[in-house]
Parts: sequence; structure tokens; C-alpha cells
Amino acid sequence: QMQLVESGGGSVQAGGSLKLSCAASVRTFSDFNMGWLRQAPGKEREWVATITWTGGSTFYADFVEGRFTVSRDNDKNMLYLQMNNLKPGITATYYCAEGRGDTPQDYGPWGQGTQVTVSS
Repeated sequence: QMQLVESGGGSVQAGGSLKLSCAASVRTFSDFNMGWLRQAPGKEREWVATITWTGGSTFYADFVEGRFTVSRDNDKNMLYLQMNNLKPGITATYYCAEGRGDTPQDYGPWGQGTQVTVSS
């Protein structure tokens, strides 16, 4: 079973950028479609972005509005999420997971997450 460790979260001012990383412990990372999801306190987990196993296709939630880029390095078993122009008032834990689709039920297993706080 794939094990995932997210990192790169932190506090940033609105308009700033962060790059999240996800390290996958699995022999054949390149076999898997991967996604990023997030969960704000008191809210349901929601899908953010997906990248196919080759990295050839990417998909984003509407709220991303072109500000995020998902990428992967299959040689290093790494998944990334570059987030630019972050909006204020957003505090959420970001998770990476294997899967494809636009609902959390399409993904699993989960890492422990990395928290992102955007201040105004």
C-alpha cells in the first residue's frame, strides 16, 4: 500500500505562493494517478487537483482559477502543488492521495496532510 508524506505547508500572506510536496513510498509510483485535496476546519474535504500517471493531463477544481499547478517527478516518487496568488482567509490541510476524480471518495490512502494558512 502506498504511503504518502506531505510537506511544504506554512503561513503566507494573501497573494503569496507556496509549493507543497508529497513523497510517495511505493515501488511503481508512475502507475498511479494522483491528486491533491484540502480540508478546512469544520468543512468537508474537497478536491483541488489531479494529475494522470504520466503527468500528461491535469485537472483542477473551479476555485483554483489558474493559480495552482500540479506536477510530478516519477523518478523521485514525488508529487507537487505550486500555489500562487493565494487568497486570504484560507486555512486548510492539504492532502495528497492516489486516485482520479473530483470527489474525496475517489481517492485514498491519505497522508497526514500539511497545513496552509493564508493571512490578509
